[in-house]
Amino acid sequence: MSELRLGETLVTVFDRVFRATDDTILCGGATEPFYEPGSPSVIHFREDYDRSALHEVAHWCVAGAGRRRLPDYGYWYAPDGRNPDQQRAFYSVEVKPQAIEALFCEALNLPFAVSVDNLTVAADCSEIKVFGAAVNRQIALFRLRGLPHRARRFGVALTMLTAEH
Repeated sequence: MSELRLGETLVTVFDRVFRATDDTILCGGATEPFYEPGSPSVIHFREDYDRSALHEVAHWCVAGAGRRRLPDYGYWYAPDGRNPDQQRAFYSVEVKPQAIEALFCEALNLPFAVSVDNLTVAADCSEIKVFGAAVNRQIALFRLRGLPHRARRFGVALTMLTAEH
C-alpha cells in the first residue's frame, strides 16, 4: 500500500471506528498537525503521511475528556530549535503517544523510530537513546497492562486491516 493510499485508508478506518461513538474524524492534508475540538472534533495530520496520522491518533488516544475539549489538547508547542528545558518537556509528554504509535506501526508492519521533532538535536546523542529507552519501557508496560481503550480499539482495527491485505 503506498503511503498516500495508506493515509486515506487510515482516515476511513478511523472514521469507521470512532466517528459515531466519539464524534471525531481524522483528516489529512494539514501543513501542521492539530486537534480541533467541536462537533465533530477533527484530528488534522500532516499532508497525507501515515506516520503523522498514527502519531496524532496516538495523542488523541491518551488525551482525557478534559483535554479533548481544548484546541491541541491544551498543550504548548515550541517549534524546531527548542531549548533544553523545552526539549525535556517535549520528551515528557511524548513517551506514551510514541509508544502507542510504535504499536500502531507494528500492527501495520511499518518501521518505527522515535521522533524528537527538533533538528537541533544530534541524531546520535545520548538523550535520543534515553528517550528511545523510555518509549520502549512504555511499550513493554502497554504489552503487560494493555493499551488505553481507544488505542486498543484502533489497534485492533489496524490489525484487521493488515490481515485483509
